[in-house]
Amino acid sequence: MTLFDKSALAGKRILITGGGTGLGKGMAKHLAQHGAEVHLWGRREAVLKEAADEINQACGAPRAFFQPVDIRQYDLVDAAIAAIWEKHGPLTGLINNAAANFIAPTKDLSPRGYEAIRSTVMDGAFFTTLACGKRWIEQGIKASVVSTLVTWVWTGSAYVTSSAMAKAAVNAMTMSLAVEWAKYGIRVNAVAPGPFPTEYAWQMLNPTSDSAVGATQADEVPMGRYGQIEELGNLVLLLLSDGCDYITGDTIAIDGAHHLAAPSTFAGLGKMTDADWAKARDAAKAASATAKAQRSV
Repeated sequence: MTLFDKSALAGKRILITGGGTGLGKGMAKHLAQHGAEVHLWGRREAVLKEAADEINQACGAPRAFFQPVDIRQYDLVDAAIAAIWEKHGPLTGLINNAAANFIAPTKDLSPRGYEAIRSTVMDGAFFTTLACGKRWIEQGIKASVVSTLVTWVWTGSAYVTSSAMAKAAVNAMTMSLAVEWAKYGIRVNAVAPGPFPTEYAWQMLNPTSDSAVGATQADEVPMGRYGQIEELGNLVLLLLSDGCDYITGDTIAIDGAHHLAAPSTFAGLGKMTDADWAKARDAAKAASATAKAQRSV
């Protein structure tokens, strides 16, 4: 279903962190197909290039560009933002989408594992928002920030405590900066998608082959299905457009009413044994090792 005109985002230049795969890639393609110039960030250059090539082919024009960036380091973020400004022009939008997550009993979580999630989700979102925001304010540019969160920001969630904590921090940033930056014409919002299956995320959130545990099953959603990337893309497009300037400081759930019908958490994993968790750790490590092998930074 076509909801917006294909030129709805013409003249917009939008950065998507974690834009090479999953929801980030899907949103980037949707925005580019509606006229935006999109910039993809991630840590795997080959993956970013493949995503940009796919988007440009779909659009029939060079609308996607990429930079391998480690958003956990502010100096690298600031330098990459400066490069976009210099080569392409000022950004008008930012999607804080990069994330790290895995399922584990919190008692078994290492400080290094916690740090990996916190630094990517919380620090990465803040560093990128700050680097963009300082320039927007200094140059008087109207802009919009959208962060990809989860409904756990309202409920917490067992077995993904670090992710719930970090996402909740970005939710707090969203509300705080919406008030502080409204006078500059900068809107700050977030979306909280429910189950939108993507390959890597689904591997990390399905700890066993047992379909009764792990990532949400379609029949657990009141609408009886998973979300479609075009639906998420339409919501994000609206928030990045000039058509809803009065919306700021809000986090909007898009989950088929899942979090209202039952806690959208991983509480059901309490039935797993220590042996089950050992198998889950091995599977997660294998998926992570494959991803790390593709990183360029």
